[in-house]
Amino acid sequence: MLIAVDAAAAEPLYLQIRNQIVAGIATGQLESGQSLPSVRSLASDLGINLHTVNKAYAVLRDEGYVRMRGRAGAVIADPAAADRADADASAQVKMEDDLFKLALAFRARGGARGQFLEAAAAQAARAYGVMEDAEAARRPVQKRKTAGASSSAGAGKAVIPQ
Repeated sequence: MLIAVDAAAAEPLYLQIRNQIVAGIATGQLESGQSLPSVRSLASDLGINLHTVNKAYAVLRDEGYVRMRGRAGAVIADPAAADRADADASAQVKMEDDLFKLALAFRARGGARGQFLEAAAAQAARAYGVMEDAEAARRPVQKRKTAGASSSAGAGKAVIPQ
C-alpha cells in the first residue's frame, strides 16, 4: 500500500497518514496482524518528522485500529479481538456525535433533512463501493521504496509492504 502526504494540504500530516491507513484497512489492503513500518522508517520515507508519524500511530492505537507491540512495532489490530470492544464502542459514540454535528451544520446552511439523508447515503455507498471495487480488482501492490520527499512541493510517499 502506498502512503502519500502533502505538506501543502490543509489537513495535518498525521491525519493524512491515519486516514490512509484506515482506508487501507477498510479496503483490505491492510489486514489484521500485518506490521506497519517503524516510525523512523515511515518518517524517513515520507520525508517528515518522526513525531508526526508517532502521533498518527498513537491516534490509530487509541481508536483501536492498531496494536503496539513495544519494540516489535505497530500491527493492524484484529477487529474481532476482545480488547477492541471498548475502543469500538467509544469510536461508535464519537462517529455518531460527528455525524450529528454534520447534520446540524447542514441544517444551519438551510439544507433539508431529506437532502442530508441523500448526501449521507451517497457517501456511504461511496465508502462501501470503494471496498467492493478493491475486493473485485485485487492486484499486487508495488513493493518498491520511494525517495523521502518528492520534487513536488512538500509531497512524500512511502510503501507499506504486504
